Amino acid sequence: MSQSPARHLNLAGASNFRDLGGYVGQDGRTVRWRKLFRSNHLGHLTPADMAVLRQLGVKSAFDFRGKDERVEALCDVEHIETHSLPVEPTVVAALRAIHDTGRPATAEDALEVMRDSYRGYVEHNTPRFRALFAHLLEDRAPLVIHCTAGKDRTGFACALILHTLGVADEVIAEDYLLTNRFYRRDPSASSDLPDEVRQVLGTVQATFLAAAFETIDAGYGSLDNYLRDGLGIGPDERDALRQRYLEA
Repeated sequence: MSQSPARHLNLAGASNFRDLGGYVGQDGRTVRWRKLFRSNHLGHLTPADMAVLRQLGVKSAFDFRGKDERVEALCDVEHIETHSLPVEPTVVAALRAIHDTGRPATAEDALEVMRDSYRGYVEHNTPRFRALFAHLLEDRAPLVIHCTAGKDRTGFACALILHTLGVADEVIAEDYLLTNRFYRRDPSASSDLPDEVRQVLGTVQATFLAAAFETIDAGYGSLDNYLRDGLGIGPDERDALRQRYLEA
């Protein structure tokens, strides 16, 4: 029996760089390996990291970072075409607003702010995810999807992709939570916030993703309706994606 490729690639300048391949999708067909990757931002790749991405054949990057985030860590890899799909961050600003009321933000505040940010992906940023799916229907793989931490905006996008490919909900949840194993939190990030808050910000939790899906159900009736009406992925487009990203 052949051994599956490594899911996590331990790059020096990028954290949580993972392959979405190998999961069982529609009709028992598996997601193709080495086509769909996810990561945190690519602004600190080392020359050795870039060589790995060249060896993988990565030719496209889809960047969900906001304007200021991109400026702080520019992604300029010669052989990769970057597509900006900006979803402006809201979490740290919301937590600092709580602090400005005269009390420090707590871990529970952080949990609710995180859940609210996921609701915002659906309520305010669906056009960005729709644009991602339009690109996925084109010949742009192997590709990598990323944001600053590569866990929230990226995690939601990858959950949508795996659902579209017919991967079981429990497997999608397991893949989403792998971030807690592979993400290296930047200790300097938002250092003015309490440590218990920063601990929350450095993780993903099932309730975060659930908040997005609950918002989808409330606004669209079902996840499949959201794919069709929000993201422009009807039966024909779903078949095309499965043809492209599932094994024959």
